[in-house]
Amino acid sequence: MANKPIKKWSSGNFDVAVWLNEKESNGTKVEFKTISLSRKWKKRDTDVWRSDVVNLRRADIPKAILLLQKAQEELYLNSDEEE
Repeated sequence: MANKPIKKWSSGNFDVAVWLNEKESNGTKVEFKTISLSRKWKKRDTDVWRSDVVNLRRADIPKAILLLQKAQEELYLNSDEEE
C-alpha cells in the first residue's frame, strides 16, 4: 500500500489528510481510515520549518470538534479581559 493520503485539504498552515490503513484481524485483512491534522510553522530567526501532527480515528473526530468549539466559545464569547 502506498504511503500517501487518499485525500488532503489545506487551509493556511493547517493540513488534514485521510489515510487508508490495514490490519489483520482473525486472519483477515481489514482496511480502515484515519486522519492526520498537522500545523506547520517556521522557527523564529531560522529557516527551520516545524510541524505538529495529531492522528485521529473516526470516533475521535466528534470529540475533537466539540472541544475545539468549546475553546472557540471561550475565546470569542468571554473576551472581556482582552477588550
